[in-house]
Amino acid sequence: MSSEPQKLSMVQVLACGAAIVTLSMGIRHGFGLWLQPITQDMGWTRQTFALAIAVQNIAWGIFGIFAGMAADRFGAFRVLIGGAVLYAFGLAGMALSPTPLLFALTAGVLIGAAQAGTTYAVIYGVLGRQIAPEKRSWAMGVAAAAGSFGQFLMVPVEGQLIARLGWQESLLALSAMVLLIVPLAFGLREPGFGRAAGAAAGTPRKQAVGEALSEALRYPSFLLLTAGYFVCGFQVVFIGVHMPSYLKDHGLSPQVASYALALIGLFNVFGTYIAGTLGQRMARRHILAFIYFARAAAITVFLLVPLSPVSVYVFSAVIGALWLSTVPPTNATVAQIFGVQHLSMLGGFVFFSHQIGSFLGVWLGGYLYDRTGSYDVVWYLSIALGVAAGLINLPIRETPIRRPEVRPA
Repeated sequence: MSSEPQKLSMVQVLACGAAIVTLSMGIRHGFGLWLQPITQDMGWTRQTFALAIAVQNIAWGIFGIFAGMAADRFGAFRVLIGGAVLYAFGLAGMALSPTPLLFALTAGVLIGAAQAGTTYAVIYGVLGRQIAPEKRSWAMGVAAAAGSFGQFLMVPVEGQLIARLGWQESLLALSAMVLLIVPLAFGLREPGFGRAAGAAAGTPRKQAVGEALSEALRYPSFLLLTAGYFVCGFQVVFIGVHMPSYLKDHGLSPQVASYALALIGLFNVFGTYIAGTLGQRMARRHILAFIYFARAAAITVFLLVPLSPVSVYVFSAVIGALWLSTVPPTNATVAQIFGVQHLSMLGGFVFFSHQIGSFLGVWLGGYLYDRTGSYDVVWYLSIALGVAAGLINLPIRETPIRRPEVRPA
């Protein structure tokens, strides 16, 4: 009798996984639209709002490690349901928090934990186990493209909700909407998951969590990949949260910011899909290096040319094509090197570095703006970090790690 675990339909896995990421990431990408309404209505500084979003990102990174461990051990289904419920409570709390502390706990800790259980690390664990290696990078590109489509779809919706309902009622509406993740999670319920985890990993021996983590932390290419991902987080969260206010400070209308964020999401649909597809054909380290170098160049040009709606839209299209296109090659590289038995957990550790970068990008944006009245220093830092990340990714080795054979007693 075969011990090979039953597989879910690839169409089912991609459809449900993509829909979950669309919803979870789509809501998250619109948080920058709430910066000015909330700070003006509550009498808070931009740093107060930025700190809460920074806490959200670091909480996402920390909880992502444990969400990944739980998903690898018990399956993604339970983790997704718990994440959806936390997301709903977090959005409701974000709407109703009367103090900066409660706002940081709800918008920051609760939503951060929710995102850890409803986004890439958990979904990619299912993709890694359920989809054959020759299609894995492509499938991850599809899921990442769904997250980008969520930004294109949800950011204008969130802008319209704020305009029509007000910022508090809009958050309560999103709190109800995010619970759609619960029925979608049933489509990712993996049959025979617990008894076949070792077989699903495609390795002749089962590795304990501590062994897998120790192995990864001793492997130089894993550390380089993790360091590069820090820069990704710094750049995208700074731009996503602070660009709407940056544009308004320079006299552009809020509609320009909404369209800009939507364009980032639209073009990243293509960017992430292309990155995932190319990852099946060429060295992923070269793809990642190109993305980081190109981001640095795009930001440089954006700062040099006169600011106008046209320049904003062109920048948004270019940076959008590079936005989350790091995600498929990064996660596919982790799977290629270490296998998929602990993919969600190892992906969570790499993503933790991303979220440390996110924390610093969004917090420094608010902190330095309040101190200097300008975002210039953080823009310049984003350029320098992009160049550094491009160089860091070039020496990465993508070949599967060699492990000693373990003979049964």
